[in-house]
Amino acid sequence: MQATITSKGQVTLPKAIREKFQLEPGDRIEFIFEHDNLLRVAPVTSPVTQLKGMLPKPAVPATLQEMDEAIAKAATDEA
Repeated sequence: MQATITSKGQVTLPKAIREKFQLEPGDRIEFIFEHDNLLRVAPVTSPVTQLKGMLPKPAVPATLQEMDEAIAKAATDEA
């Protein structure tokens, strides 16, 4: 796939690339220089801190003992 650099140094990513990586206007990409003059372009993923507030707080928070019991149960269920 090819793209052209404009006089302002901008490049439009081909639609197939935008769709494959689900890139939307405003998303960020990273340019990574590799050996032998290779340039890798990768989408920048969002930091985990952006997930804060996505889920509502539970009506009644779990106690540490309840969390430990749930972890222990899940560990034995996987075995």
